[in-house]
Amino acid sequence: MKFTIGVEEEFFLVDPITRDLISQPTEAIFEACERNAGPHRIVHEFLNTQIETNTKVCSSIGELRDSLLETRRIVLNAAQDHDAAVIAASMHPFAKWQEQSPTPKERYEEFELRMQDAVRRVLVSGMHIHVGFGDEDQRIRVMSTIRHYMPLFCVLSASSPIVEGRQTGFRSFRLNYLSGLPRTGIPPYLSSWSDYQQVIDELESLDFINDGTELWWDIRPSAKYPTIELRICDTCSLVEDAVAITALYVCLIHHLQTLDERGALPNPQSRQLIEENRWHAQRYGILAFFADPTTNERRIVGELVEELLDVLKTSAQICECETELASIASILARGTSADRQFDAMKLAELDGASERESLRTVVDLLVAETKVGVSA
Repeated sequence: MKFTIGVEEEFFLVDPITRDLISQPTEAIFEACERNAGPHRIVHEFLNTQIETNTKVCSSIGELRDSLLETRRIVLNAAQDHDAAVIAASMHPFAKWQEQSPTPKERYEEFELRMQDAVRRVLVSGMHIHVGFGDEDQRIRVMSTIRHYMPLFCVLSASSPIVEGRQTGFRSFRLNYLSGLPRTGIPPYLSSWSDYQQVIDELESLDFINDGTELWWDIRPSAKYPTIELRICDTCSLVEDAVAITALYVCLIHHLQTLDERGALPNPQSRQLIEENRWHAQRYGILAFFADPTTNERRIVGELVEELLDVLKTSAQICECETELASIASILARGTSADRQFDAMKLAELDGASERESLRTVVDLLVAETKVGVSA
C-alpha cells in the first residue's frame, strides 16, 4: 500500500502564572513559529488563544512521529520565549468562552456572523489525521466503512472531561459543543465520489456552504488534498498517543483497502447504532459498552479493540508500525488524557486543595504531558 500521512494538532496558549488561557497572545509567538516551521505549517486557528500545527506530508509512521515532535517543539519554544505555556487538550479545564475572541480573519468573521453563539462557544481544539491512498471512489467507499469505527477513535483520544470548572461526567465533552454546528457528526453513507460531489453541489447551490471545507463531519474527504481526514479525535496530551492513533487509522485503511480490492467490504452498518456508540464513547470513554452488530450484543470497548488489533496485525507489518499499533492497548490499560485529568483533580481535592487549586493542578498536568518526549 502506498499512502501519505499528515496530522493537524490544535493547541491552547496558557498563562503560566494564572493557568488561564491567554485571550490575546502576542503575535510574536506565531511569527516565531512561522519562521521556524521548515517543511511544516503552523498557523492561527479560529480563536486568538489557539495555534494549529500541520505536519509535512509523511510516508511512514516513524516519519510522522518525528514531525509531530518537531512541530510541538517549535510551538513550545516559541511560547516559552514569550512567557506562555502550551496545552495539548481539547478543552481547557476552567476557561470561559465569553472571554475569548476570534482571530481577525475574514473566514472566521463570516462564521461568527452566520452562526453567532453556536460558534463563539466552541472553545475546543482537535486532532485531524489525513491519509492519502487509492483513487477518489475507493477513498469514499473506505470512508463510509470506517464510520463504524468513529466511536473507538473518540474513546482513545478523549481529553475534554472538565469544562468551565465543572466535571462534566463525559470523557469527550468537546463533541457536545461541536454538535451545535451544522454538518457535524457521522456523515451519511456514500458509495462513490459522485455521491459526495452531489452533497457538495446541493449545499453550494443553496448557498449553505462555500466549499467542502465547511462539511465538519467526523470523517470527510479533504477539500484540499487527496486524503480522507479523520476529525473526531480530541487533541492528545501525549504525542505517543497521537502516533498510536494515527497508526491505527493507517492500518485500518490498509485493511479496508485490501478488502475493497477483493470486493469484500462489509455491508454498511446502522447509522443509528454508530451514533449510539459515539454517544457512549463520549460519555464513558474506555469503560463504554458498544453495540456489536455482529453479535447483536453490547460489549466492553477493550474486547472490541483486542479483536481489532488482531485483525490488523498483517496491515501493521506491511505499514511498518507494529510497535505503534500495539500502543493502542497501552492507552486502554493506563487511561486517556481525560482519565488522568479526572484523577488529578480528584486527588488534589482529596489532598485538601481548593476547587481553583485543583483545576490549576489539571492545567499543570496538561502542560507537563504536552512536553513529554519533546526536546528543547
